[in-house]
Amino acid sequence: MGTPMPAPDQIDFSALPIYLPEVECTSRERIRAIQLAKLIEQVGYTYARVPWYRDQMDALGVTPADIRTLDDVRKLPFTDKSALRETFPFGMFAVPMDEIVEMHASSGTTGKPIVVGYTAADMDVWSECIARLAQMAGVTAADRVQMAFGYGMFTGGFGLHYGIQRIGGMMIPAGAGNTERHIQMIEDYGTTTLIATPSYAMHICEVGEKLGFDWASSTLERGLFGGEPCPPRLKAEIEARMHITCTDNYGLTEVMGPGVSGECLAHRDQQHIAEDHFLWEVVDPATGEPVAEGEMGELVLTPLDKRGIPVLRYRTHDLTRVTTEPCACGRTLARMQKVRSRCDDMLIIRGTNVFPSQVEDVIGRIDELTPHYRIVVDNEGGLDRMTVEVEIKPEAFSDSFEEMSAFAREVAGKLRNVLLVTPVVRLVEPGGIERTLGKAKHVDDRRR
Repeated sequence: MGTPMPAPDQIDFSALPIYLPEVECTSRERIRAIQLAKLIEQVGYTYARVPWYRDQMDALGVTPADIRTLDDVRKLPFTDKSALRETFPFGMFAVPMDEIVEMHASSGTTGKPIVVGYTAADMDVWSECIARLAQMAGVTAADRVQMAFGYGMFTGGFGLHYGIQRIGGMMIPAGAGNTERHIQMIEDYGTTTLIATPSYAMHICEVGEKLGFDWASSTLERGLFGGEPCPPRLKAEIEARMHITCTDNYGLTEVMGPGVSGECLAHRDQQHIAEDHFLWEVVDPATGEPVAEGEMGELVLTPLDKRGIPVLRYRTHDLTRVTTEPCACGRTLARMQKVRSRCDDMLIIRGTNVFPSQVEDVIGRIDELTPHYRIVVDNEGGLDRMTVEVEIKPEAFSDSFEEMSAFAREVAGKLRNVLLVTPVVRLVEPGGIERTLGKAKHVDDRRR
């Protein structure tokens, strides 16, 4: 049966499985040596096979021979989504199409989709990275893992599927949607692990409660979350109500998919980076210059093994900080703080910078509210207006209009103290904020 996770000081981390200890627990010196050897080879490979990168490097006066140290990566050009869209669909591919064994793509909701291709070697690296993060979360060959991601062009479903199978776990490919069926399958098949976005996991929890499903006595033990940030309060609520342990993982289609980093059970707010496969940098989003270790900045990734579509210095626009201090779980791989904000999700409201994660932090400290929210921004008479819709818990609801109005003003005041902008707060009944099968949409900016 699912049980809450014990406190870190009650866990024997030495007894937990580590997929590749000779790499995940090695010295910093060896990690950097692996990275340098791979970086030198990867830059030469990319320069020779991808005309777009060759043109960019030639324009900067940089050749593969100029890459002699890890710091020399800063001589290389940055890459972002625009390059992948400009060369759509196959302009960044480094191998003939008959060497591509699988293709995936982003949704393309804001333009042409990002198309990525994988060779057999790429697929091997991908499944290994997923196997690592699954074992960080405690998954073993004895687990029955139920997939609630879709199996289309989105990288999440297939990536996690392959990695779980690599460690011998049983995959239950339920796919996205049909929530009641998911709950029935957990009961029928003895599912121990659920893979989903955190917002959809919460939805499964709520539907199960309405159906009278007893989460405390279910076989479910853990959730592997990805696809969107998981605010601390949402994670805590899912764990308490479903009686499971939840971990997050991180990745993005442009550099591989899920598997770039994963959360171990020792540090619940950090994720180990697969450093032997990804060279990371943290830079100032405005200048592109590196920041000191432990400081917040934009994560930049260079995959070190990609054969199908190599990528150099990809600007993720995700904000994080990284530490290389060894972890209590025994791993020495660097840890990145879990991403909750992006450079490009910042809202400018009447000249003030506002991040959705700031709203999450405020409502997470208000007991009467659920973790669900939506920000609506519009412009009235030339002035920006920000409305924050929040769900009130059933036990906090009152028939008194005056009481509810006073509570809304109280919430607005707490938001103003943090955001330095006074929002309109609209209280929504439980379930009134739309639940989604994929990534939750928290912002509706109607000025665009």
